[in-house]
Amino acid sequence: MRRPAWRLVQLCMVCGLCSLLYALAQRGSGNSEAQEPAAASTAVWRGALGQRRRCKDFSLSFWNPYWMLPTGVCGKNCFWEAAFRYNPPEKHELDLDPMHLAVVACGNRLEETVTMLKSALLFSIKPLTFHIFAEDQLHSDFSTILNRWGFSQKFKYTLYPISFPSENAAEWRKLFKPCASQRLFLPLILKDVDSLLYVDTDILFLRSVDDIWSFLNEFNSTQIAAMAPEHEEPRIGWYNRFARHPYYGKTGINSGVMLMNMTRIRRKHFKNDMTTVRLHWGEMLMPLLKKYKLNITWGDQDLLNIIFSHNPESLYVFPCQWNYRPDHCIYGSNCNEAEDGIFILHGNRGVYHDNKQPAFRAVYEALRNFSFGDDVIHSLLHPLELELQKTEHTYCGRIHKLFTKQLTKSIHDFYTRQSNVR
Repeated sequence: MRRPAWRLVQLCMVCGLCSLLYALAQRGSGNSEAQEPAAASTAVWRGALGQRRRCKDFSLSFWNPYWMLPTGVCGKNCFWEAAFRYNPPEKHELDLDPMHLAVVACGNRLEETVTMLKSALLFSIKPLTFHIFAEDQLHSDFSTILNRWGFSQKFKYTLYPISFPSENAAEWRKLFKPCASQRLFLPLILKDVDSLLYVDTDILFLRSVDDIWSFLNEFNSTQIAAMAPEHEEPRIGWYNRFARHPYYGKTGINSGVMLMNMTRIRRKHFKNDMTTVRLHWGEMLMPLLKKYKLNITWGDQDLLNIIFSHNPESLYVFPCQWNYRPDHCIYGSNCNEAEDGIFILHGNRGVYHDNKQPAFRAVYEALRNFSFGDDVIHSLLHPLELELQKTEHTYCGRIHKLFTKQLTKSIHDFYTRQSNVR
């Protein structure tokens, strides 16, 4: 009965002797790793935390002794590394499923669209796939600019022509702004895309796209899309005061930022006020337009309000800081959630290009003038803060710190990620 115990003691002594010999050999060697134990230890800890890893292969089982590890597998700090090898490696960012972002650009919206895409790329973590619907004459310019950016591993893009159902193409094209109603047909055109974030050209991301994309995981079993309210304050709301058609909730919804589970949209049968029979998305659009075309002011956004007024269980409503517009500050701040910072800025009504809302224009021009490779703090944040201080004569300018609060945090997170991959 005592022999197995004695053999165990002998085995421990042999292991201890081997470890001592290995440590002495490492101490006596002249390599840089032995001379910098603190740096080596830091690297291993980064690996254990899921950050930068020194080891190339984690396929061995956790009990493999360090003297049997093949080339490319770490042999130091084998207790920590053995435990780390026991867990499968985390998926690399570039191997993650991409986020899909769509935009529709017509007329003179090239610069605005490019600035929006730049802001989306700047802070995103997972790779992005851009679906750009544009008039034919803009395709060459888009390709030239996006190809010049490089880092193709971070994003891909596809250019599409503007297209509507042939029998009613002219009517859809002139609805509200040129080409704006293209967004209604995205679930029917992008048949292989499961989920999509649609944004207007006048959108600027001050926070990672990953964060709004994560709302998809919060959808319940009936929700197919997410948008923000049109207004927070009913006294200045447009829909509740002037609309001549059904609209969602108390003040309607704004479609400038629209997150969609397009698989669910394509499958759903929608309730409507045209027939007792529930209709698919594609079956419903033209009848809705024919019924309400004399009563709608904001085109495709009004049609979306009508659809979700009859199917309120299908909409996820996210807070106003994810679609922050001049209406939220023009008469005083009325988006309480923005006290944590503005996440997505929406410069509707052309405020990026006139002097009506200089705070919005300052953010747009700062991002437009920023170039990839520049220092984000000195080339983007600091110039913007100086310009925003000049806007304090306006209601929106008086709360200009909300315009940079989240941006500052996004830049901090950006540099933290950069330092972790060096």
